[in-house]
Amino acid sequence: MSELLEQILSRDNMFAALNKVKANKGAGGIDGISTEEIDQYLKDNWVEIRDKIRRRKYKPKPVRRVEIPKPNGGVRNLGIPTIVDRVIEQAIAQVLTPIAEPYF
Repeated sequence: MSELLEQILSRDNMFAALNKVKANKGAGGIDGISTEEIDQYLKDNWVEIRDKIRRRKYKPKPVRRVEIPKPNGGVRNLGIPTIVDRVIEQAIAQVLTPIAEPYF
């Protein structure tokens, strides 16, 4: 298994990602799971999610589409990923950003 992937999936990195996502207190995605419910959901499902990621079989859920009114009229479309997908995305960013940042 890739060393980078194992860094991403490490317990410490995943907990840091989870805490960051929960601190943002964002809205839930199409699965209806909120930041208040995510701890129990991950306790119940993390082994399966992690194994799917390792086997390259994990598929993020579709985003929930919301229209946000603009001050000058009209709307802006916003896509809201599920909390689980945001945690995984944050975990990836925490590992890859320090590697890529010096090149930008």
